[in-house]
Amino acid sequence: DVQLQASGGGLVQAGGSLTLSCITSGFSFEDWAIAWFRRAPGKEREGLSYINNLVGDTDYADSVKGRFTISSDIAKRTVYLRMDRLKPEDTAVYYCAAGIISALWGDAYDHWGQGTLVTVSS
Repeated sequence: DVQLQASGGGLVQAGGSLTLSCITSGFSFEDWAIAWFRRAPGKEREGLSYINNLVGDTDYADSVKGRFTISSDIAKRTVYLRMDRLKPEDTAVYYCAAGIISALWGDAYDHWGQGTLVTVSS
């Protein structure tokens, strides 16, 4: 049974940093892509970044490129999203997702974790 558990959200001031974690189980961690998405109030879901350990590939949305960094710990089956220079517009519920296709659109992923709320104060 595929399971993903996102954590690490919280309240942070603009310019600060947070690191989100996505602990996974039930699938071949080394072979699948794992991505981070977010949904801000009143906005559509946005793909932020993915990592594919099989091919060593990562990608980022333009909105977070240079500020967010995705990484993984295969032994811990965990993917991290380090978020630096946070802005109030980064306020959203953040989700991790897993699938066999590496992409920044949500339909590519069949398995989702629960969200973790990130609030950035100005």
